[in-house]
Amino acid sequence: MTTPPPTPQAPAPPPSPPEDRGRAPGHEHNHHHGPATPGSRRLRTVIAAVLVPFAAAVVAGLVLLWPGAPGAHERSGVGFDRQTVSGKVTGIEHVGCNDAAGGGGAGAGGGGNGPQDPSAGGTGSSASGGTGASGPGAESGAGSGEHAAGVCEQATVEITEGKDKGHRYPELIRPDASRRLHAGQLVVLAYAPDAPRALQYSVTDVGRTPPMVLLAAVFALVVVAVGRLRGLMALVALAVSFLVLTFFILPAILEGSNPLVVAVVGASAIMLIALYLCHGLSARTSVAVLGTLTSLLLIGVLGSLFIGWAALTGNTDDNTGLIHGLYPHIDMSGLLLAGVLIGSLGVLDDVTVTQTSAVWELHQADPGMTRRALYRAGLRIGRDHIASVVNTLVLAYAGAALPLLLLFSLARSDVGAVATSELVGEEIVRTLVGSIGLVASVPVTTALATLVVSADRVPHPPSSGVGGVPPRPEVPGPVSAGRLLGGGGRRRKR
Repeated sequence: MTTPPPTPQAPAPPPSPPEDRGRAPGHEHNHHHGPATPGSRRLRTVIAAVLVPFAAAVVAGLVLLWPGAPGAHERSGVGFDRQTVSGKVTGIEHVGCNDAAGGGGAGAGGGGNGPQDPSAGGTGSSASGGTGASGPGAESGAGSGEHAAGVCEQATVEITEGKDKGHRYPELIRPDASRRLHAGQLVVLAYAPDAPRALQYSVTDVGRTPPMVLLAAVFALVVVAVGRLRGLMALVALAVSFLVLTFFILPAILEGSNPLVVAVVGASAIMLIALYLCHGLSARTSVAVLGTLTSLLLIGVLGSLFIGWAALTGNTDDNTGLIHGLYPHIDMSGLLLAGVLIGSLGVLDDVTVTQTSAVWELHQADPGMTRRALYRAGLRIGRDHIASVVNTLVLAYAGAALPLLLLFSLARSDVGAVATSELVGEEIVRTLVGSIGLVASVPVTTALATLVVSADRVPHPPSSGVGGVPPRPEVPGPVSAGRLLGGGGRRRKR
């Protein structure tokens, strides 16, 4: 009896790589937990060829436009350009407005009393209107007599810094004053050294340091708690942006440099530092930088065109009028355009980073997606983003100009006349130009991200359709001796 040959054994599967050992069969992870895959070498070269000269130009602009040491400044005593000291309300008492107006010699709206030594007895009684429009007593003049027979509040204010520290003076608060004071409240005092002694100090504002510091601390805590390391980097980027704005943009404009050029250099520096600091040096971040840069260029061109065409001067309110009066060499229309660029930068960063991340995640979810399909999928996400961001930008500008819009509403002015006035037209141009740049950033950034992320396609082995695991080689079944000898044998009966 012929012994059948041994049955051939299936080849042993190749040993699994170290990172796959210990995993259950069919449980493969095809997504990446590390940083995004960079683009191809050629695209990285192209990106570097664009961004490196741009970064070098930004650094050169910072060096050339960096303001020198500030010169001697003589305060005008108007608005914020005046000397202030801190103070504290030590007490409030009710007095007759007629008695207070006649007892101090300063008149009902003339200004605050001079400091008095606490040991000298009473605090005196005089009205104070302050040197600025926000003084509590500035609402009514000496001759109005509207509230002369009413009851006023008289606050005793202690000066807590400066050469008159520890001295006190009375501050009269009219019944129609918009701000009320209370004992223990911190206040800001305007100090006019050239004024008569009785009119040197007046309350212009209240101290808000404790609530503002607490709010900033809560904000930082929430950002770090939710964002962790990325949130901490965002706070660092925010601090750097504030430093660039404070130590470069504002002093350079006051020194006489072109506001538009300063804004372009400063905004570009903020963009480079913030994006690379928060998101790292990668092709993904570089795509977001290119998308933001392209949109900023579009906003600058459109803003310059329509600000000139609409003959917007940028000098529309008390603040800009004060700047123009104190620094007549500053180009106010250029300052307006600089504000448009800087104001749009923050929202642009959000849009471009979100679009780039969306395209990268879509590619990682389906590496076989074609460029056209990837671009269309990313653009669908961007359309949803556009709808919310544009509405947010418009409402933000409307909220800032709400008191102005309320005045026009009370005057029952024609809508067309209101919209084309310089006050409102400036906000309309600012809003529409920024919104056009935001909308344009979506297809531009999506196209750049699609081009870069799809350039690095790694060939994948044939997949069985389950987790991307290649199928095992087919194992042949048992072979009889007759089949091995040419098929002449018969099957054995079981």
